[in-house]
Amino acid sequence: MIAHERLSDVTATARALVAPGKGILAADESFPTIEKRLGAVDVLSTEEHRRTYRELLFTTPGIGEFLSGVILFDETIRQRATDGRLFPEVLAAQGIVPGIKVDAGTKPMPDSPDEKVTEGLDGLAGRLAEYRKLGARFAKWRAVITIDGDRLPTGACLKENARRLADYAAVCQTAGFVPIVEPEVLMEGNHSLARCAEVTAETLRQVFAALAARGVALEGMLLKPNMVLAGRGAAAQPSPREVADATLRVLAGAVPHEVPGIVFLSGGQGAVEATVRLNEMNKLGPHPWILSFSYGRALEDSVLEAWRGKPENVRAAQQVFYHRARMNGLACLGRYTPELEAAGSELPR
Repeated sequence: MIAHERLSDVTATARALVAPGKGILAADESFPTIEKRLGAVDVLSTEEHRRTYRELLFTTPGIGEFLSGVILFDETIRQRATDGRLFPEVLAAQGIVPGIKVDAGTKPMPDSPDEKVTEGLDGLAGRLAEYRKLGARFAKWRAVITIDGDRLPTGACLKENARRLADYAAVCQTAGFVPIVEPEVLMEGNHSLARCAEVTAETLRQVFAALAARGVALEGMLLKPNMVLAGRGAAAQPSPREVADATLRVLAGAVPHEVPGIVFLSGGQGAVEATVRLNEMNKLGPHPWILSFSYGRALEDSVLEAWRGKPENVRAAQQVFYHRARMNGLACLGRYTPELEAAGSELPR
């Protein structure tokens, strides 16, 4: 059980991460993932290129107006900006809370190899102690749920991933970290919106049952779920309002009101799609929880395209990043419009 004083600190950080009009940048790509992202714009994934790219993001002027936190990778939390400051110091100077990805990736389930479980619990408390010294105040752990007709997911997969998420969350809170609990139902497949809603609802029920069993304080955590979507290969694709309605119905039936905020993952949605759908949900508010974002690709893909590894493109890439963050900040308030999207955003001077 988390001590009262530490719970107070964790709860304050959780609420700061879902401050009105702000969300979280998931800049925690693993080595294979960042290699793929950089390779898509013909940039070799060297340590210096990765450092330079993250510095571009973290030093964008005014970004703290729309970002409350940034999730870092183990390499990134140890890197320094050109002026010698550690990246967590750079973020803190912008009023942004540094966070850290602590899971160690996924492996196939022994009895169901088409499904995955997430590793990383061994030594977690020690790693959190080190990350705290480096400036991190929240963490993230991702579980992956696959839909395949009525065959997958299995109940065993949902229960095991829920158990590991709850174990991670309990260790985090004991260490004074806000756990971001991320059970992602993947978009891959041709399943319907209704099937995604069914699986997402059961996934969340299992997760919150496991969190309760481990004594995790809900007021000191954040949930990072998928939106309820039809599979990428489904013939019928829902409208933004249909996505919003389906997602809100699932959340209302599964997420306790004590959770201060829900920070959606983008999960392969297009940048504008992710913004529009978040905005649609907030237009239907108020809700028991703050609805915000914790996006990676939906914030970064257009930035990478603008940058392409060239120093002369840094300012233009930062302008793109500022605009995407601003649009999602507006979506957190239900104030995004296509006109604002088309108008662009100027970097603060």
